[in-house]
Amino acid sequence: MARIELYDTTLRDGMQGEGMSLSAHEKLRVAHTLDELGIDLIEAGFPSSNPKELELFELLSREHFKHAQIAAFGMTRRRDVRAQDDPALQVLADCFAPVCTLVGKTWSLHLDKVVKVDRAENLRMIAESISFLLGAGKRVTYDAEHFFDGFVDDREYSLACVRAAAQAGAETITLCDTNGGTLPDGITEAVDAVVRELGPTGVRIGIHCHDDAGCAVANSLAAVAVGATHVQGTQNGYGERCGNANLTTLIPNLQLKAGHECVSDEQLQALTRSSHFLDELLNFNPNPNQPYVGRNAFAHKGGMHVAGVSADPSTFEHIDPEVVGNDRAVLVSELSGKGTIHARAQEAGIELDDAAATRLIERVKEREHAGYHYEAADGSFELLMRRESGDYRPLFTLESWRVIAEQRADGRVETEATIKLWVEGERYIFTAEGNGPVSALDRALRGALARVYPELDTIKLVNFKVRILDGAKASDAITRVLLDSSDGEHEWGATGVSTNVIEASWEALVESLELGMQPGRRAARAGEARASS
Repeated sequence: MARIELYDTTLRDGMQGEGMSLSAHEKLRVAHTLDELGIDLIEAGFPSSNPKELELFELLSREHFKHAQIAAFGMTRRRDVRAQDDPALQVLADCFAPVCTLVGKTWSLHLDKVVKVDRAENLRMIAESISFLLGAGKRVTYDAEHFFDGFVDDREYSLACVRAAAQAGAETITLCDTNGGTLPDGITEAVDAVVRELGPTGVRIGIHCHDDAGCAVANSLAAVAVGATHVQGTQNGYGERCGNANLTTLIPNLQLKAGHECVSDEQLQALTRSSHFLDELLNFNPNPNQPYVGRNAFAHKGGMHVAGVSADPSTFEHIDPEVVGNDRAVLVSELSGKGTIHARAQEAGIELDDAAATRLIERVKEREHAGYHYEAADGSFELLMRRESGDYRPLFTLESWRVIAEQRADGRVETEATIKLWVEGERYIFTAEGNGPVSALDRALRGALARVYPELDTIKLVNFKVRILDGAKASDAITRVLLDSSDGEHEWGATGVSTNVIEASWEALVESLELGMQPGRRAARAGEARASS
């Protein structure tokens, strides 16, 4: 099977999506992540468009990449201006990037309504711009904008545009579904026509799809099936409107399903980590349902599914999740059977007999009816299992807690929490301030327990979410709190439910810390610490 050249346009096309913003130094981190992932070409943007892009290209010019090459993006020359006199083309010619990607028109609608250029002049703009950059020592990719709409409107002229680019010396001709409205059969017909036309010349044919009809990945695969060997897209499908073809989905589809060589096995195993890193850098929550890399991509909830993957993972999984760096998850809910419970107990190293599993299922049903939810609260569910098995040790016995929130005359709001509790026969009282009730409770609880459990310092709160369960009751509604914690190696979720949001938060906070301090986990952390020292 042909090797597919991967072209990533996250730093240019991806940045046109809503909420997308990165500094030049953050973009540099993205470029190195893409290089490690095995991307062949990284499109860095317009080197002449704004000061941030100029800064990025200056930074990139001093960097070393193990595999990827940087591509600078621009447009064909302006009408009625010689290529060598076009300032934007001159910037491309002068920049360090070895590859230049030029976008040009192929649809007469745009020639008539947007750039107001006649057809012959447009063909000259394409050819002369490419020739100029070749003369400057650049390799050139020509992006045929709106190619598929142009192909439907005027097949012969759209083919004339890509023919002009090939004859001028473009290394790659990329066919762009810029409006994202083409379906796979339309992609197949048009790409096949271009491959037949230009294939004998040795030019590489590429595909660039937008996802406005939800077909960007399918369209890219369809193009490869009829001869395209260059695929453009963005990480996680970032991009304007509905986004671009998602390389995070395309790469494993091309390699694992279609049999094309794209990246090494080690690079493919970095796919999930890279996807989540980029979301975090952009301050996005990773899409849990994203193919291959989402948290739910290999999550099993129904009892029959859990029983199947326990016997043979291939019964309900199309690939081994480890191949793409993901993990299998067994979700617990009121739909769970004993097989699910036993699988989760085995993961946690807890011994649970059938009778205990049956009792636990009923307990989960009761609590989920009351508003609890354990799919994301794996820590709280593990505590339920430990309580049912007898393998549970509470951190303390609570006497009371109190939170006071006070707004001062100067507008400042101060929050103070006081906790009274007992540990091994001794009474501890601690008061702390925080920037809110949860912060104050967390500080007071840790302060009260610090002398007995100094290891609590290793557990950090990393996420806090509140959800209203019955909004019709307004401020009297039941609230569910989900709190995520981490010890630097693992993360777990804990949940609390109450009509009082502070009480729900307290419950989640206590369960989060208790799970992290269970004897088995404490021993594992101590062993890891000794091994690292």
